[in-house]
This record gives sequence, C-alpha cells and structure tokens, in this order.
Amino acid sequence: MDFLSQCTSGGCGAKIGPNELAGFLGGLPKFSDEKLLVDFNASDDAAVYQVSENLALISTVDFFSPMVEDPRTFGRIAVANALSDVYAMGGEVLFALNLVCFPEKMAKQKLSEILIGGAEKLKEAQASLAGGHSIYDHEPKYGLAVTGQVDPKKIIHNNTPKVGDILILTKALGVGLVQSAVRGKVACKTSEKAAIASMERLNKYAAEKMRDFPVHACTDVTGFGLLVHASEMAGADVTLVIDPEQLPLLPHAYHYAEEFLATAAGQRNRQFLETKIDLTNTTPAFQEILFDPQTSGGLLISVAAHKAVECLEAIQKDDPIAAIIGEVCRKESDQSIIIV
Repeated sequence: MDFLSQCTSGGCGAKIGPNELAGFLGGLPKFSDEKLLVDFNASDDAAVYQVSENLALISTVDFFSPMVEDPRTFGRIAVANALSDVYAMGGEVLFALNLVCFPEKMAKQKLSEILIGGAEKLKEAQASLAGGHSIYDHEPKYGLAVTGQVDPKKIIHNNTPKVGDILILTKALGVGLVQSAVRGKVACKTSEKAAIASMERLNKYAAEKMRDFPVHACTDVTGFGLLVHASEMAGADVTLVIDPEQLPLLPHAYHYAEEFLATAAGQRNRQFLETKIDLTNTTPAFQEILFDPQTSGGLLISVAAHKAVECLEAIQKDDPIAAIIGEVCRKESDQSIIIV
C-alpha cells in the first residue's frame, strides 16, 4: 500500500482556508483569563499562558497527512513544522506529545519510521518527547502538541511590526508548487531534494539569531502562503511592501508556477485576499508563488532597519537562503500589502 496514494491532500496545503476558518472561530464564546496572554482571537502562531513574572508557557498543535513518499522524511517534516510556532514567538521548545492517525491495514513499519523521523527532529531541537495519542484512521496523519517557554516581556507577536522595519524571509518559497510537480511526476530531482531539505530544516537556528536583534514581529509562513501571513502581520495599522524579485525561491519553483502547477490551497489563499491586494503589475507566476502554501516554511521577520543587515548576515550563517524581501511602511489607502 503506497504511502501518498492514501492521502487526498498533504502537508500544510490541507489546512482549512482562511475565509472558512475565520467563520468557524467567529462563533466561539469569549474566554476571560488575565494569565492567557495570547489566545485564538489574535490570529497569532500559538497560545501563551503566564505562570510567573518571568515565565510563560507557549502551547501549539500541528499535524497533517503526508506530502512525501518516505515515512521517516514525513516524520521529520511534520515535527519541524509543529515546532516552528514556538520559535516564531521567540520561545524555546520544552517537550512535545505525538499525535498519530494511521490506517489499520497499512504496514506498521511505516508508522514506526514516521515516529523515528519525528524523534530525530525532536532530539535535534533538544526537546523531550513526553507521550502522545494515536487512533486508526483512513489516512495517515502525524504531528505534535508542543509546549515551549518564553519570558512574558520578550514574546514576539505576529502583528506588531513598526514603520521603517525591514522584512526578512528565512526559507525559500515554492514548496507547494514543487510538491504539486512531484505528484504530477514532472518534478526534477534537484527541486524535490531542495524542497525536502527546506521542509526538514528547523527554524530553531534562525530564531536563536533573531533574539539578538530588535525584532518587532515574526510569524512562520505555512499553509496560508506568504501573502496571507504577511496580511496578518500588517493588520490594520501598517502596509508591508514586498518585492517579488527579492524572494528566495526553490529551484524550478518559478517554472512550475508558469506551468500552472498551483494547489487548491493556493487558490483558497488567493480568494481570501483578492479584494485586498492589487496584483495587476505582478506576473501570474509570481502571484502563484506569493499564494503558494508552504509546509514547514521559514520565518517572516520584521526587524528595525538599522540592524536589518546585521540580523540577516547572522541568520545566513546557518540559513544562507534567507533574504530581505521588503519593508514596513505607513498605511497606504486600504491595502495591507503592496507588491512592487
């Protein structure tokens, strides 16, 4: 029984679209707890709960179905993706719990390989595996519930950039497009290998570097693509100006975009923003890249301009693909993002 053949969608491309998700969350009751510093109302990357003056816990959960054929690789990608929310908020990972769904008739060795791959990434992150929960399901799915820690005074939110900041992206875009090409059996080995390496890469190293600089906002770029995550970062107060020519791209990702190997999740992202952004001067291929869902994508960092180059150079020591992609400007009309 093939691994990917059991899955109708995979990776962060399986996420419920931002429009639908906002509708579901809008009807939930409000909760009041002064120690809950960040909750779901903020559209931030994780929840944060204060336990003392200098300590808060970060809690997040993430899981999905496979986007690669090799089970151990899938395990490593799923864990790298799940840990990313903690890094984006300036925190350190403490421990995690496995979340497993697995077909009863599938070879159990594949599940073993998934869990081994996940454990390898947790060990690299210097985080403990503390247990988990598993059920039988029609499709394999794997991820983590993650607990981290942060000083309450040093939480990095996803929607607090300052005018004048410079935007840094730490990983190349195009994961969804490359994986679509892989599924269609038209991807070259170079792009497939680069996409896997990028998805397996922990954001731990970039996050450690950014703590030494005046970072005002950060988010990880995942299933909602660069533009939706950037829109959340801009909020109602500023406009993010992004230069597509400066975007770091996976090998052949632009070509796959030209060949219309877009994903359904990318189209959901486009529908969410189509009335909020002007793309008339952006090539169709770059549009697809901007909306492309990223599985275990990089960090989008908003850092003070006078330290931006120094911050980028520090990050590039471990993540050489990182690049400056734009800046934060005063609000212009009703647009939260401008593509130049």
